[in-house]
Amino acid sequence: MFLRPHRPDRTSERLAALDCLRAKIMIADADLNIIYMNPAVTSMMAEAEEELRRELPRFSMATLLGSNIDVFHKTPDHQRRMLAALDKPHAATIRIGQRVFDLLVTPIGEAGRRAGFVVEWEDAHHRLLNLDYAAQIAAIGRAQAVIEFTIDGTIVGANENFLATMGYRLEEIQGQHHSIFVEPAYRSSADYKAFWDALRSGRHLAAQYKRIAKSGRPVWIEASYNPILDHHGQVTKVVKFATDISGQVELLDKLQENIQQVDQEVGRSNAGALAAKQAAGTATANVASVAESAEQLAQSIRVISGSMVASQAATDAVFQQAARVASETEGLASATQAMSGIVALIRSIASQINLLSLNATIEAARAGEAGKGFSVVASEVKNLAVQAAQATEQITKEIDSLQSRSASVAQAVISIREQATTVRDQVSHAAGAVEEQASVTQGMSGSAQGAASAVGAVLDSVAEMEAAVGSVSAAVRKTTDAAQVLAR
Repeated sequence: MFLRPHRPDRTSERLAALDCLRAKIMIADADLNIIYMNPAVTSMMAEAEEELRRELPRFSMATLLGSNIDVFHKTPDHQRRMLAALDKPHAATIRIGQRVFDLLVTPIGEAGRRAGFVVEWEDAHHRLLNLDYAAQIAAIGRAQAVIEFTIDGTIVGANENFLATMGYRLEEIQGQHHSIFVEPAYRSSADYKAFWDALRSGRHLAAQYKRIAKSGRPVWIEASYNPILDHHGQVTKVVKFATDISGQVELLDKLQENIQQVDQEVGRSNAGALAAKQAAGTATANVASVAESAEQLAQSIRVISGSMVASQAATDAVFQQAARVASETEGLASATQAMSGIVALIRSIASQINLLSLNATIEAARAGEAGKGFSVVASEVKNLAVQAAQATEQITKEIDSLQSRSASVAQAVISIREQATTVRDQVSHAAGAVEEQASVTQGMSGSAQGAASAVGAVLDSVAEMEAAVGSVSAAVRKTTDAAQVLAR
């Protein structure tokens, strides 16, 4: 009926009407030659011409009207057989390069014969994209809780995941307001009003939210509230996608408690490490002081040891001198003894002189006058004998005194020698002890120096431990902050 415009059957009006349609219409005759294309299909083909030509080298918009529809097929024989047997509308989808088209082919009959075909073209991109979106939404619905609201917060519908999470049946919440899921205090707050004002303004909101289930238990969700816009950009509804994270929040709360305990323990450890550091520092100072004092003591003992060696040498010299004095004293005693013999001899001589004087006196008396001179001599001899006897007595007293003193000196020298021997032995022992003490003190000084080094190393280790504990404490604080963020 569209193929014979020469008839006065209003065909031109009908074609004009087709030109006004947004539907993309193409008409082919019985031989599959294209005899009509409305502006909508012409515009679509022109837009896709360059891409179509890469797949179909014979395609050209300049010659498309009047050409055969075989231009759209690489193997037209199959399409011709299918169209020859077509007796009702047939829908098909064809892909040409990156382009996908939905086709509806309707055979045209006139007086019982095939007059041609009407082909409705549609770019399948949006349909397939919508199918993809629908599949994604279905996949999301299988994995997440989904609920829809009007722009004033009235519940339109919810999927099974949402109903199972909140413990409701669909009929219990349809027509209810979203506020049935929040705490009363929050329901009447300015924040809740601002929440819905933001959604009505088209803002997308996503965060962790606390909601209340039918049983009254708190439910934590990771949710995304998505305003849906119409073609005018106006919000028509709000769709929420949510995941129940109550278990994770409970675990995070426990984790936060554990972290706080760990932080407290780390704090105590840090305080202990600081105290240990201070104690180690004090110990280091004390040991260093001990080492210094031991070194000074060792130096003093070395000086004393040298002095004791010199004292021992001096004592040995005194001992030798005492021995020599003892020997000389013994010689003096011997000489005194010898002088006693001489005194006895002098005393004997004086006695003989005295006897001789007496005899001379007697003989002088006998001689009378002749013997007077001899008597004087005898008298003088007697005086000399008396004086000799007196001198001898004096010498004897002095020799006795000398012998007594010599004996005392000898005894004192013997005592000095004995004491010198004792002193020498004691000095020798003391020198040995001092030498041994010097060696021990030197070892003690070395040990104290080693201990100071060891305590210094301990101090360094404690400092490292303090730094490590500080790092752990900082890490715990960061973990606590992260847990608090996750728990919100």
